[in-house]
Formats: sequence, C-alpha cells, structure tokens
Amino acid sequence: MRIMPGAMLGVLGGGQLGRMFVMAAQQMGYRVTVLDPASDSPAGRTADDFICADYADQSALEKLSSQCAAVTTEFENIPAESLQKLTESCVVSPDAHSVSIAQNRVLEKQFLVNSGFAVASFAVITQQQDIATQDVAHFLPGILKVSQFGYDGKGQKSVADPVGLQTAYEKLNHAVCVLEKFMPLKSELSVVVARGGDGELKTFPASENQHVNGILDISIVPARISQELAEQAQTIACKIAEKLNYQGVLCVEFFVLQNDELLINEIAPRPHNSGHYSINACVTSQFEQQVRALCSLPLGSTTQHSAAVMVNLLGDLWQNGEPDWSLVLQNPSAKLHLYGKTEARLGRKMGHYTVLSTDTGTALQQAIAIKKQLEPIQSKSHDAILCII
Repeated sequence: MRIMPGAMLGVLGGGQLGRMFVMAAQQMGYRVTVLDPASDSPAGRTADDFICADYADQSALEKLSSQCAAVTTEFENIPAESLQKLTESCVVSPDAHSVSIAQNRVLEKQFLVNSGFAVASFAVITQQQDIATQDVAHFLPGILKVSQFGYDGKGQKSVADPVGLQTAYEKLNHAVCVLEKFMPLKSELSVVVARGGDGELKTFPASENQHVNGILDISIVPARISQELAEQAQTIACKIAEKLNYQGVLCVEFFVLQNDELLINEIAPRPHNSGHYSINACVTSQFEQQVRALCSLPLGSTTQHSAAVMVNLLGDLWQNGEPDWSLVLQNPSAKLHLYGKTEARLGRKMGHYTVLSTDTGTALQQAIAIKKQLEPIQSKSHDAILCII
C-alpha cells in the first residue's frame, strides 16, 4: 500500500544521513519523527518530532511505531531486534534480516561468498588461538577489521606479519575480527541502488572514491572507468539487492583490481556518503529515493544531469575557527552542505560540497582548488591531493 504525503515517517538515527532524509521527506510533504540517543542530533533538530532515547528502548520504539506509518534507518548499527519490534505496528525498511547481515562483517562476508559474489580472501578470527591454528600467512599482509561497529577506518589495523597480527588483535580488544588480504588496487568504486517493494530496481551512476586515513575524501561521478565496468558494478549491486529481497536504498562498495576485476568490499543498507552528489547532480537524490522506496512509491529517475565531484568537510578544517565558506560559495557551480553539528572534532564529518560541471575533469580541477584553499595553513603540504588529478 502506498503511503502518501501528509503521513508521518520515522527514522532511527539522528546524524547527517537522517537529516538529509528528513529534508527530502519534508520537501515531498511528509512529516518525520527522529529517534536518537543524542539530544542535539542534526536530524532531531530538523524533524517534526523528536524522541530522545536509546535504540533498544521499548517504550520509545512503541511511541515511534504508534505515530509513524513507516520507519527507516540512517545507519546499520541499529539492533535488529528493534527493527523486528517495529514491524509489529508499521512498515519497516530496511528489514531486520538485511541489517543484521550488513552490521556484521563475518555474516556479510559469508552471505556474499555463499551467494556467489567475489570478495577479497579472508579469515575469521574469533579468539587468540585462531591466529596460531589458522594458516594466517596466506592472508598477510592484510588488514584486521572488527566484525561489528567499525566505520570510517575505525576498528581496523594494517598487519604485515604474524607478530603484527597478534599486536593488532590485542589493540582491538580481542574482538571477533575479519582478516582481509591486501589486494593490488587500481581504484575503489561504489554503486547506490534502490529497490522498491514491488521489485523495481534503479541504480545511480558508479562513483569513484578516494579515501584518506580510512575516511572518504572525494567522490568523482561518473567514475573514470569503462562503461562495461560501470555496468558490471551496477548489475552486481542489483543482484545483491535481489538476493536480500531488499526494500530501500543500498550501497555496494567495490575494490577494482589492476586487471579490472571487481571485488565487493562491503554493503551498507542505507544511503551512502559517496552518493551525496546525487542531491545536486541527479534527477532524484538518494534520499528522495529512500523516501519513495519506504512509501512504496514508484522510484525516481537516477539520470545524472551534471558531472560531479563531492568533497567531504571534516572537523580538521575547524582547528583555526570557522572555515571561510566564501571560498566555496564564490564558485557558482559549487554546492555547500553543512550538517548542523555543534562540535567539530578531528575526523568528524561536518559537511560536504559538490562541484558540478559539464565534464568530470573540470569539476575535479575546481573541487581540488577549493579544497586546497580551505585547508589550514599547517596542513597545506598535503601531497596526496596531487595524485588524484
């Protein structure tokens, strides 16, 4: 059954993804309630109603489901039990099954492998003795990642040898981990796909992503890859959504090897940082698409009308006070998005800007020029910028 404008929608999570969902829904005429433990969350301050409570708070969940026709999430680390509880009273998308897989690297890897999708070679480390009993040398050098609650480079350590693996495992507090073999990467991609309740599928253009310290730095769209490879990535994303019987917006992150082979890095059951360009560069944004899928509406066109380069704005830029936003706004093709967070911290995503153009090269050149101007003086020796042009 379609849920039409005027209805109340709910979102679990009050960060920037929740905020952008709220704004997209309100623009379409919906009202939105946000549930988040933080009293000053960006989405909570934007929403029509706000419930400040833990995601497992049963009375809060009951209140949310009683006043909402449908509920979605802004990130994957929501207890699957909470989503299951909500289904007793309202529509929930994504479902508890999909979220439970995506929030656990072990389950995610096993799902992908069992479904026939290619991933980097990996081993599961559940206890200290696994390091001694498994043939870990085959996966070294590699990266050790905690199974749950890791994001933006947090909860992972690079390891070169068995001794380094032991040390890394101890630093990660002996959590269940995935040891993933380092691969010779050519680039990294992501594809955002939406699937409606009727099985309708729409993919956004593939995004080429550059990371710094494990955090997304720049997304270039369309990715500078062959049309064949882009279509292959989109097809894989669709197959994953179908295999999960997914309803909503899903992002699939890929490694591109030197021979152009695609390996799946991870999946995110939500809109994605690398898809923010769609707000300004596509007919339908990933957030409007999330609203449409949640409400069983026809999915919108994902046609990209402008080449785009998105650059994340981290809290590092605030170390000398508020950045000079005129450096962004003086470019008539740059779109500034600030998330309304009250505290800037190193590595914290505070906003982003997207530069639009008729071609990717021009958009990238202008985005990099703005980035260099914004950087605090002490960090302008950031040579890594030069390698992406």
